[in-house]
Amino acid sequence: MRRGIPFVVAAPSGTGKTTVCRALLKRDPNLRFSVSHTTRLPREGEVDGRDYHFVRAEGFRKLVEEGGFVEHAEYAGHLYGTSRAALREPLDSGLDLLLEIEVQGAQQMRDRLDDARFLFLLPPSFEVLEERLRRRGTDSAEAVEHRLALADRELEAVSFFDYAVVNDAIADCVDALQEIVEAERAGDTRLARERFGREVALARWRAATS
Repeated sequence: MRRGIPFVVAAPSGTGKTTVCRALLKRDPNLRFSVSHTTRLPREGEVDGRDYHFVRAEGFRKLVEEGGFVEHAEYAGHLYGTSRAALREPLDSGLDLLLEIEVQGAQQMRDRLDDARFLFLLPPSFEVLEERLRRRGTDSAEAVEHRLALADRELEAVSFFDYAVVNDAIADCVDALQEIVEAERAGDTRLARERFGREVALARWRAATS
């Protein structure tokens, strides 16, 4: 039986990865969502078990001690992690998985999940990223500044991703991710890498934002 492909999507906070991932899942019936664990409180509209497994810090740390996570990281004062159980059964059953995780966690995943494909979402610019964070209204001014400083460092992590896509217009971003997913399934990624390969996409983004 064909083993499923894990597609890891990461981005600086405020880039819109949750919105993009939800739209991609609605479009692609052959893609399943891997639900991560987090210690942060649910945002408006989020549902436990669908968007995240919302757990207390003590329960999260217990899972860490038991080796229950493939990756885990602290981000903006909260803990996030991907459980081994969330990956094993779907992938072994031939289902492709979409993993929406933090950049730190993606770095760990690169070392522990050899067959994963890594997709990085870029904001149109840092100005747009700041505007999105402030408009979201879920963080204090101090927290927004912290997230912006962290985003600057996270861009350095693009070097270990396979693809990079700018989330300027959601529909266009989802189109790009769908193209990448289908290319990886078909085993013919030449055109996708020519358009969205990490180095090409990052050079284009830097030229547009300089």
